[in-house]
Amino acid sequence: MYKHGTKRFRPAELVPGTQRVISVHMSYWPEAEPAVEVLADSSRAYVSRYALGRDYHKVLRARLQKLADQIAEEAPHGYRVFVDSAPVMEVALADKAGLGWRGKHSLLLSRRAGSFFFLGEIYTDLPLPVDKAVKPHCGSCSACIDLCPTRAIVAPYQVDARRCISYLTIELKEEIPLEFRKAIGNRIYGCDDCQLACPWNRFAKPSAEGEFAPRHGLDHAKLVELFHWTERDFLERMAGSPIYRIGYERWSRNLAVALGNAPRGVEVRQALQARLTGASPLLAEHIMWALQQHDTLPADAAI
Repeated sequence: MYKHGTKRFRPAELVPGTQRVISVHMSYWPEAEPAVEVLADSSRAYVSRYALGRDYHKVLRARLQKLADQIAEEAPHGYRVFVDSAPVMEVALADKAGLGWRGKHSLLLSRRAGSFFFLGEIYTDLPLPVDKAVKPHCGSCSACIDLCPTRAIVAPYQVDARRCISYLTIELKEEIPLEFRKAIGNRIYGCDDCQLACPWNRFAKPSAEGEFAPRHGLDHAKLVELFHWTERDFLERMAGSPIYRIGYERWSRNLAVALGNAPRGVEVRQALQARLTGASPLLAEHIMWALQQHDTLPADAAI
């Protein structure tokens, strides 16, 4: 926030000459194993629905570039496209553009599409007409706040990222705080609970974009199966996925926590113990925590 300063909320400082922002959204809800069923089975791995397929940055950016080029054929303009890749206040812009309103979980909500969609922007120097914002329609509903596993939504429209499972499993590079590990459950990459709880998502429609379809069985994979992946397996199978950027160590860290929350069994214990030898200090700490949950931590080990 400090690095980019006012560029975040003054578009012309980010892209000189910008007069308008064209805001778009694109559904990503995939045809996949039902989210609630995967969350209910603690032996399976839950991956946030947006990350089951190919990296949305590349898919949506390519679409936006094509749209901007087509506009340029009719009305030459200076422009730049963004997809969650620069200091752009995408939810605020989409709100002002009338695509929806900011929900109490801080995401954009639409009466027609819920919230399972990506946002993108075209910064342009064309003096286009301005759309009107829409009224919020959350009312007295607090489902997203009530059902957040780690109580990360500390007040309506306020999220404490330090408590958010999406932050903990994706952005956090260090140890996951002990106080949140049980609440993480089997969520190994991101979290959709606040969106799954939202009544407006009954209007969410499956995406027509095939690139967002689940890859490598990630919508129903077993935790043990994924924990057995080698680093080479991870790099090959996650190439082109948003998951790729967290790297093998954090991927394994997240799986270790989920395995600590998994049903007890020989297979789980053996998988954890097999990865303990040679593990990095970060991974080893999470594996030992997981073994402790299964009462199989070596007597001489320390957490």
